[in-house]
Amino acid sequence: MKPRIKLALGSYDRHGPLLESAIDHPLFDFEFLEVDPRQGRHERFLQQFEFDACELSFSSYVVAVDQSLPVHAVPIFPRRLFSQSQMYKHLKSGIDSPKNLAGKRIGLSSYQNTLGVRAKGDLDHFYGVPWKSVTWVAAGEDVLSVEPPKGVKLERAKNMAEIEQKFIEGTIHALFVSRLPRPFLERDPNVGRFFADPAAEEERYLREEGYFPIMHVLAFKRELSERFPELPAALFQLFEQARRTARQRWNDPNWSMLLWGRREFEHQERVCNFDPWRNGLDRNRKNIQRFALYSYEQGLSRRQWQPEDLFVPINDDDRESPGVRQEPPSRKHPW
Repeated sequence: MKPRIKLALGSYDRHGPLLESAIDHPLFDFEFLEVDPRQGRHERFLQQFEFDACELSFSSYVVAVDQSLPVHAVPIFPRRLFSQSQMYKHLKSGIDSPKNLAGKRIGLSSYQNTLGVRAKGDLDHFYGVPWKSVTWVAAGEDVLSVEPPKGVKLERAKNMAEIEQKFIEGTIHALFVSRLPRPFLERDPNVGRFFADPAAEEERYLREEGYFPIMHVLAFKRELSERFPELPAALFQLFEQARRTARQRWNDPNWSMLLWGRREFEHQERVCNFDPWRNGLDRNRKNIQRFALYSYEQGLSRRQWQPEDLFVPINDDDRESPGVRQEPPSRKHPW
């Protein structure tokens, strides 16, 4: 009987082949659990070790490694986001550009949230606005406890609803969050995206930085790789095959619910001269190093971790993964 691995992950197009049971591995029996972060996925993994493996916040993972928690990760990156589309502003706050954010109050999901860490770091390194010049208002506690550095202006709110209300009132001037905030979804006339053309700003970031920022990693209990040395490679192979299969589905111009989904896919191919979803350590070295720098500067780690310290080394060439079998999708979907 194959060892059974319980793996919690989010529902994305690149995970469709996994959730449909369309991909199998000869060495392990993977049980895929669709668990949203808002259902406490990160906390349930790092605090209770409820799952054997987990799609995990990159930021919380760096903190976990820094605190010597018994977890490790393979260089698979299931979620990525540019910070520019996740920035919102109160339209009457006198904010025309990033430089206007100095001295303002900005809401975050949490101080440790990966998008928040990326956005704070980008504000400083890409836009030249010292992140300590801002007062940060975080909703709730972090996944793992960390003391912010001296000089950081940090306030705690009860929850995101409180932050969103203060944002509507204009006492919080901007939001950096990874989920669409309620005032924006409800089309409050006083709020909008920070950049007038966030897509153009993100394309500029892509050209100048050369990567699509990593948000999540694929982590697992360290003791499992001691019992099953083949597990890290198996995880990498499985998710790479799922990614390739999901990508092939875009060959059908009507695969997506988006009217011009295929057209946008082709635009992405023109704008980006590499696969923005590429996995592996070497292909993501700058991306990882930059985030490790941001984490260190923001007091989330006591040292600036190197990519080799954070991820299991995997032979991540572009050949098809050996031993992974793709099957026709199950007619019975798990959702």
